[in-house]
Amino acid sequence: MDTRLLELLVCPVTKGPLEYNREKRELTSRSARLAYPVRDGIPILLESEARTLTDEELGL
Repeated sequence: MDTRLLELLVCPVTKGPLEYNREKRELTSRSARLAYPVRDGIPILLESEARTLTDEELGL
């Protein structure tokens, strides 16, 4: 994931920042508690494609 691109992207739900998880190939939004997939280097920023983050994943 290009760091310059990551700086421009925001969560479509909260408009907050996203963090890239290289292992899972996901962009996570802590405030929305969602993880968006990255497929073939393309972020899929659709709420319907995102999975809900667990309390464990959020460190709660």
